[in-house]
Amino acid sequence: MSDTLSLSSGDQRSSSPLPWSLGRTPSSYVVSNVRVVLDDRVTDPASVVVERGVIVAVVERKHPLVGDVDGGGLVLMPGLIDVHSDALEKERVPRPTAVLPWDFALASFETKLVGAGVTTIFHGAAFQNKTAHGVTRTPTTALDICETVDRHRSARVDHRVDHRVLHRFAIRSEDGANSLRERLRAHAEDAEPILLSHEDHTPGQGQYANVAHFVDARVASGADRAEVTAQVARRMAEAHLTDHVREANFSWIEGLVRAGRVRLLGHDPDSAEAVDALVERGGRVAEFPTTLEAARRAREVGLLVVAGAPNVLRGGSHSGNVAATELISHGLVDALASDYLPTGLLGSVAALVRRGLTSLPEAVALVTAGPAAVAGLGDRGRIAPGLVADFALVDDRTSWPHVVTTLKAHPLAVL
Repeated sequence: MSDTLSLSSGDQRSSSPLPWSLGRTPSSYVVSNVRVVLDDRVTDPASVVVERGVIVAVVERKHPLVGDVDGGGLVLMPGLIDVHSDALEKERVPRPTAVLPWDFALASFETKLVGAGVTTIFHGAAFQNKTAHGVTRTPTTALDICETVDRHRSARVDHRVDHRVLHRFAIRSEDGANSLRERLRAHAEDAEPILLSHEDHTPGQGQYANVAHFVDARVASGADRAEVTAQVARRMAEAHLTDHVREANFSWIEGLVRAGRVRLLGHDPDSAEAVDALVERGGRVAEFPTTLEAARRAREVGLLVVAGAPNVLRGGSHSGNVAATELISHGLVDALASDYLPTGLLGSVAALVRRGLTSLPEAVALVTAGPAAVAGLGDRGRIAPGLVADFALVDDRTSWPHVVTTLKAHPLAVL
């Protein structure tokens, strides 16, 4: 059984093998001899027919079609969709004093995303002022990320990943709000709303509700306990100084939601009350709820729920919050995001199946159909007729599955 792609001489749908060798996926082709991950099951070896970048049919029969691509009996799943990734920041600054050009960082990162099976990604652009783990975030760098992704998307090149932006907005930041307004002005004519997640990383609530764990984590990284404790106390005491900014920004965001400019996510809701407030301002998604209570309330009020793939792999939260596997065991998670580890998406699929928490189709949906729903992308995330032909070909015969290649529908090919 081969684990490599090969061209078949029996079907001439592709006019030349050259596009395949360059990594470009033709607009029309047949991939055969693959076990296809459908919504509710995995097929026996079958074929998938693609025309002009769109899935036409999944053909299941004893003798599969002869195709342009022989999948070697491997697994074909929808291309993975990552709705929250901060890894581009680290790609640009691999060491604190080694700062690379943004466009190089994006091109470099794309090769890693292909290896992780990701065909659509939302890069986190953090409209805030913060330095952590050797990465400095400012509203200016957020705009740099946005502009880099915009240039990449507008280039007439057959990219293998659909790069997009998740606008991460620190709700207490005036500078962040001003830069976000600049971003919105530049895209005032866009019909599609931006994906926006608001966040508040003040210790004592949200992601850092467990203050003792917050302090311990920084001490474990080499910080002085007394200094960190004093700093945290000061941040908590001073938070009220920006309450007026927080309320003004919430009001502004609510208006953007009503105007159809924003698809809103709430980052790190920690209670039923926080979820209810998110719903009142028009939120659609609870991103990384930190408690079982918050996740349950999100489900009750119809919000989609995103959890972290690295949390699944570790078996718990690095911030001392609820474990993603606990939420999944209660049926409270719709999507997993890589956060900072793109390979964690496929890894989490394997981990969930091994632990008996989900079936393979259910686990795959958490990194494909679920994220598509979170982002409001109704054209991808499943292998079904009429949807975009974005695929990941996966070898599941090793201890951890690995991606052999991705097949990406080119936007100009899609009707």
